[in-house]
Amino acid sequence: MAYKTDIEIAQECKKKKITEVAETAGIDEKYLELYGNYKAKIDFSFLSDNADKKDGKLILVTAITPTPAGEGKTTTSVGLTDGLRAIGKNAIVALREPSLGPVFGIKGGAAGGGYAQVVPMEDINLHFTGDFHAIGAANNLLAAMLDNHIQQGNKLGIDPKQITWKRAVDMNDRQLRNIVDGLGGKAQGVPREDGFDITVASEVMAVLCLASDINDLKARCGRIIVGYTYSGEPVTAHDLKAEGAMAALLKDALKPNLVQTLEGTPAFVHGGPFANIAHGCNSVTATRMALKIGDYIVTEAGFAADLGAEKFLDIKCRMAGLRPDAVVIVATVRALKYHGGVAKADLNEENLTALEAGLPNLLQHVSNIKDVYGLPYVVAINAFPTDTKAELDMVEAKCKELGVNVALSEVWAKGGEGGKALAEEVVRLCEEPNDFRFSYDLDMSIEEKMDAICRKIYHADGVVLTPAARKQMAKLEEIGCSNMPICMAKTQYSFTDDPKILGAPEGFEVTVRNVKVSAGAGFIVALTGEIMTMPGLPKVPAAEKIDVDENGVISGLF
Repeated sequence: MAYKTDIEIAQECKKKKITEVAETAGIDEKYLELYGNYKAKIDFSFLSDNADKKDGKLILVTAITPTPAGEGKTTTSVGLTDGLRAIGKNAIVALREPSLGPVFGIKGGAAGGGYAQVVPMEDINLHFTGDFHAIGAANNLLAAMLDNHIQQGNKLGIDPKQITWKRAVDMNDRQLRNIVDGLGGKAQGVPREDGFDITVASEVMAVLCLASDINDLKARCGRIIVGYTYSGEPVTAHDLKAEGAMAALLKDALKPNLVQTLEGTPAFVHGGPFANIAHGCNSVTATRMALKIGDYIVTEAGFAADLGAEKFLDIKCRMAGLRPDAVVIVATVRALKYHGGVAKADLNEENLTALEAGLPNLLQHVSNIKDVYGLPYVVAINAFPTDTKAELDMVEAKCKELGVNVALSEVWAKGGEGGKALAEEVVRLCEEPNDFRFSYDLDMSIEEKMDAICRKIYHADGVVLTPAARKQMAKLEEIGCSNMPICMAKTQYSFTDDPKILGAPEGFEVTVRNVKVSAGAGFIVALTGEIMTMPGLPKVPAAEKIDVDENGVISGLF
């Protein structure tokens, strides 16, 4: 049977004017900044004007360890929110913005799927409201001011060999990972080794997503460490007098974007740090706005619960004073079979043995949410058209046999109607006892915090630091960064730091190769394995299938 593509479904949608969507959400027109008919930014004065309003219930959508088959967190988030509306609840969804890198690389578009999407999906996946361009511009302004300072006499005594700040572009471009610049003679700059990160890996992205208002944004920009002096002292954006201009570039990007689902449900789509190399959650401002508007707020965290959910809970919730009311863990029959040893090419074939063999991965994520964080949860089985009834029945039966709370989600095929059962369960969970706690305390040492994440969340035997990482950690302790949360940069494909090890492995250690501080964001980044902050394009990029016709209609995004 031939199915419509996501973009075909999205283009058939009769969208509401964004002013109508805002009215549905109870947002007065005075807060709206329109970007055409179907997109708007909401001025952050909305937050201060509604500070006394009670917050709604916060629901986090996360997933089992991702596979090449895809798990559908965004699809579930959107469909669940439409499902909550379908059962009469005032629900809002708050999501991340897609990066152009994956859109043109392997993954394709990232605005949900099937009949659970946010629209206009083409705009959201491409330039949208220009937030990522603003973030890249602020990042690169700081880089330009840094190199100009060195060129103009280097009053701060910056050591060109100890510069940590990179330039940024929102594209998968491996050619820019490592470059030499400043060539061409004395007037062309100081020659040095340099490199690019993808924009979503820039600390400016994390700063924007964690900032509570414009003043906090400016202060965080000022704290960004760009490198070290010859005597080993950190040099910040404030030392370069860059934070004011950076904040000026970011002032509109800080305002959350309002769009809608296919069913007209209000949706915030704002910010987009990667979850394997950054903290993987949408902006604090968007989440807070949604909490003031809806009775039920659905938000997602990137990749699996060991990455996105851990960082949402240990970093974002801690910094923003948020408390989740329930967690949805998305799993698919296809992903479970993959963790049970089935090759990607064979995932469409029924295989109950492999399905059962893949269950430990799901159970480990469930255990983390329930036992480590003390949160009520439900496993959402995100149904695909290729799933057989026997497979779906088996997952549900096995989960119930093991005492795991489970609900079938059919939002891909049926939209909000297919999310009603999940919505009912989420509403029930939001009234359950909630013993939310963090997986580590801030007053622990840097190494103790990393070790706690590795042992409690990854179920490793502990953390191992390379000599280089240990030296970097000592430097961070020396400059007073010990009390920050940890942002683990790890492969999304495994609980371990090796992407090839699937399931729920035991008897391994996690090796941290590099430790650096994102002082503006307010966390320490611990890099494990071969984590790329600038991805490359695959042999056949998704970009090859994307086109636009004479009427401006885009095809091939997904």
